[in-house]
Amino acid sequence: MMNHIQKPKAVKKPKELKIHGDSRIDNYYWLNERENPEVIEYLNDENRYFKEMTEHTNKLQDDLFEEMKSRIKEDDESVPYKKNGYFYLTRYEKGSQYPIHSRKKGNLKAEEQILFNVNKLAKGHDYFSLKGISVSPNNKLAVFGVDKVSRRQYALRIKNLETNEILEEEILNTTGSATWANDNKTIFYTKQDETTLRSDKIFRHTIGSDVSEDVEVFHERDETFGTFVYKTKSQKYIVIGSYSTLSTEYQFLNADAPEENFTVFQPRERDLEYGISHYNGDFYILTNKDKATNFKLMKVKDTDTLKENWVDVIPHRREVLIEDVSIFKNYLVLEERTNGLSKIRIIKWDGSEDYYLPFSEETYSAGVYSNPEFDTELLRYGYNSMTTPSSVIDFKMGTKEKEIKKEQEVLGGIFQKENYTSERIWAEASDGKKVAISLVYHKNTELSKETPLLLYAYGSYGHTISDGFSTTRLSLLDRGFVFAIAHIRGSEYLGREWYEDGKLLHKKNTFTDFISCAEHLKKEEYTSSKHLYAMGGSAGGLLMGAIINMKPEIFNGVIAAVPFVDVVTTMLDESIPLTTGEYDEWGNPNEENYYKYIKSYSPYDNVENKQIPHLLVTTGLHDSQVQYFEPAKWVAKLREQTANSNRILLHTNMTVGHGGASGRFDSLKEVAREYAFLLDMECHI
Repeated sequence: MMNHIQKPKAVKKPKELKIHGDSRIDNYYWLNERENPEVIEYLNDENRYFKEMTEHTNKLQDDLFEEMKSRIKEDDESVPYKKNGYFYLTRYEKGSQYPIHSRKKGNLKAEEQILFNVNKLAKGHDYFSLKGISVSPNNKLAVFGVDKVSRRQYALRIKNLETNEILEEEILNTTGSATWANDNKTIFYTKQDETTLRSDKIFRHTIGSDVSEDVEVFHERDETFGTFVYKTKSQKYIVIGSYSTLSTEYQFLNADAPEENFTVFQPRERDLEYGISHYNGDFYILTNKDKATNFKLMKVKDTDTLKENWVDVIPHRREVLIEDVSIFKNYLVLEERTNGLSKIRIIKWDGSEDYYLPFSEETYSAGVYSNPEFDTELLRYGYNSMTTPSSVIDFKMGTKEKEIKKEQEVLGGIFQKENYTSERIWAEASDGKKVAISLVYHKNTELSKETPLLLYAYGSYGHTISDGFSTTRLSLLDRGFVFAIAHIRGSEYLGREWYEDGKLLHKKNTFTDFISCAEHLKKEEYTSSKHLYAMGGSAGGLLMGAIINMKPEIFNGVIAAVPFVDVVTTMLDESIPLTTGEYDEWGNPNEENYYKYIKSYSPYDNVENKQIPHLLVTTGLHDSQVQYFEPAKWVAKLREQTANSNRILLHTNMTVGHGGASGRFDSLKEVAREYAFLLDMECHI
């Protein structure tokens, strides 16, 4: 019966796009017109088709949703953290979609003061995000950001925590957070360009004044850079950061003198990246200076910060990537990555101790929390693996004692860690490099050519997908699926060079690595093409588009979530959010060599008349990162040009953006939809 359901067909309106003497014809460029009723009609038609084609899975989707929801502890609560005399916590009440943010003064037995009940604030809104809660040094005021559209354009508001009054001033089009000076009346915040959404200006606002009088203290005029502002953990300095893919620059200001001018820490230089932390009269600098590819730690007096004065603290090591630094009164804590695995290193400032926290599993994830307290022996960190639920652990750095403050509860009465197996294997890439694959599956799942397997990856911006636990994923594992993560180039899984070898004119390594991982899993009989599925989102959706064009025959089904697939056209349009800041990741196609290379892999530009896997594509109408029209155009072109008997489905959430639904239960419905697509594929083999 599904064969008789009418497929949507987008009208072709040819538009010629010319550059470098090359001409491309885009028949679906008109779908860029967000306000065009014809565009909305087409998206609704695709949603109608999706609904009709998946109607037979409605019960499965409902079952999956209820199953995943049943594993969640609905009346959950975060581990409280202490800051400036208060314990702060976030909790959920049973049946509620959104959190409640509160605090207790002095100790955990004190009366709870509710700061924000997001459930009440979100009433009447299809989407609601509250972020960036920042409390003034005297604990009397809180600034926070609200987004009701899901386009990541936040309005800043201020709440009087003594009277519970929301003050009149409202600052529009910000990144959603602000930083307090030490006078309790001055905040610094970041504004976005209204068209491109680039974070480009820092303003100073005095509480109680008209926002039209706010002072612009910095304008980042280089369109390839963004900017942000924060306060050092020492509370001594306000810091403005400017960043691009390959370069950073910081300015600092005494937090006691917010109306003074900022001082440049070290002027920006191409290929010089650095980040700064302050401690005891010195700045500590995590940097790639002196060709330190995997970064090293240096320091400098806060009175003379230019790079010629920087001295080594932790030298560069080629086999160890330093990912982050945390500074305490008596300890320096480093987050490192060696051979793909996270390490936490603790060093006493007096040099008497230097050791690593012990982790025993083959694949896992570990990371340090923000730890706002400076004078403390406690280090709070998180740990989980593909078989071990997340834990929050307090570690006494002096005595080496640890206390598990919270372990994620998996409800439903079925989950037992011992029932699942995880492992890490290595595939050989087309150029001989070894690529890690992390896998997890139920111990009763027999690995063979008949085993369904979902291979996931991202592979861009140096972002490393962690080998972490997922309660939702259990719904696939318990139904016989293997879940695998391909740690392909473009991430920093094997260090900074692993990232450098998967971007710009090396981007195709990301795609060929993923294909090599898929072929290896088939060769080792973890699965076969008949049962192999792929999934990626955003830049990982670009990966999905590329592998469909390159090797469609090795996958039975693919999920591309908010996929970045029209790379050439997007990177040539500087009005699209985020474009100019991406040139050092993808290349600038205004330069002919980058244009030709990007065009050679851009999924939209390389659609061919051939059979592709079953395909589910998802997007959001208000997406600010990958505009809805990229996946919409791609699906329209695939329908027109591929000799396809398999399903091509597009689902557009007409009320949200890049991150999907804002409520914790609504987001589960999106996962259920994706899992039902995969399980349905298996049922029809």
